[in-house]
Order: sequence, then C-alpha cells, then structure tokens
Amino acid sequence: MKIETIEKLCCPFDKADLTLRIITKDDQDNILEGLLSCGECSRVYPIVTGIPIMSPDEYRDFEREQPMLEKWEKLLEDQGEEFKIVEGKVIAIEKV
Repeated sequence: MKIETIEKLCCPFDKADLTLRIITKDDQDNILEGLLSCGECSRVYPIVTGIPIMSPDEYRDFEREQPMLEKWEKLLEDQGEEFKIVEGKVIAIEKV
C-alpha cells in the first residue's frame, strides 16, 4: 500500500481521518505492515501484506491476527503508549 493511499481512507464507522503507524516498508516505500487508527472511535485497523483490514469487529478473525499482534507487541511497547494489545486485539490509547 502506498502512503498516498492513506489520504483517501477514513474510518468506515465515523468517517474520521486515520493515523498511520508504519511497521515495515519495502524498498519502494510501499507499506507492508502497519496500523491505521481512528482518533474518534479508537478503532485500530492492521495493514497486513500491504492490505488494510478495515472490516467491522464482528467480521474480523482476531485469532488469525494473533501471531501478527504478538510480533508487533514488543515493537509497539517500545514506541510508546499509543497502542496497546488487550485480549488479542489492538486498541488505540488516547494520549494525555
């Protein structure tokens, strides 16, 4: 996914702008792994192999996302309190 694509995306629930956290990119600056977060509803959408997963929570398979979340958990903790993994799901943490 190209970084410019983010400008065209919004939260499917409340239409708010999304914040991008890049985990990995390729040598052409395509985003391979990352997180999109909504500041309004605190939902977080992972980017997996360049594809943002923006399905409603009830249609997401969080069990299949677990290996990716475990891989990212340490990285996210090292980068601050912006995201937290709770019960196998990533949630956005409001900065104080």
